[in-house]
Amino acid sequence: MFNSQRPSIDDLPTNRQLLRATALAAATAGVLLVAVVLPAEYAIDPTGAGRALGFTEMGETKAQLAREAEAARRLAASSEVRAVVAAPPSDAVAPSTGDARSDVTEVTLAPGEGAEVKATMAKGEQLAFDWSVRGGAVNFDTHADGAGIDYHGYGKGRNSQGEKGTLVAAFDGKHGWFWRNRSGGSVTVTLRTQGGYTDIKRVV
Repeated sequence: MFNSQRPSIDDLPTNRQLLRATALAAATAGVLLVAVVLPAEYAIDPTGAGRALGFTEMGETKAQLAREAEAARRLAASSEVRAVVAAPPSDAVAPSTGDARSDVTEVTLAPGEGAEVKATMAKGEQLAFDWSVRGGAVNFDTHADGAGIDYHGYGKGRNSQGEKGTLVAAFDGKHGWFWRNRSGGSVTVTLRTQGGYTDIKRVV
């Protein structure tokens, strides 16, 4: 028959020892939370220890990837809305009013870089555009702003090598494009425009 000897009461930890062990465990967990978990997961580094240990960079990378994934998700949801406001013309469309002008604007974007080009247009004016990408593809947002209007969208897309069509100004203001290079190398966007706008320039 198996005999076992019950431990003596003196062999069991005291309440003070249990409290000390619990406090030590809680303190260790707190240090790990502040020095490792928060920097590595959320790029939150109140003590600076996470950056010294290399964890903060991990958190910053995760946060950046999360932001880009969310932006891509939103862009995908609206990718069916294209930048062509009217039917793409076979030839340049003359402006409805005012003097017609034509320009060629070129911007080179490093990986991750963005650029915005806008034309000053009066309400109802038309601008025939044709832009293309050399060296890769870009995400784009065709939009406008004016007095009392911070943002008016015409269309968005991603991984595009070019778009063409006619932009009709919804109001007096600045109308144009924002491109973002999400590829691993530099790209060049060449924008050709013709229409009733007063000027066109890179604003970002």
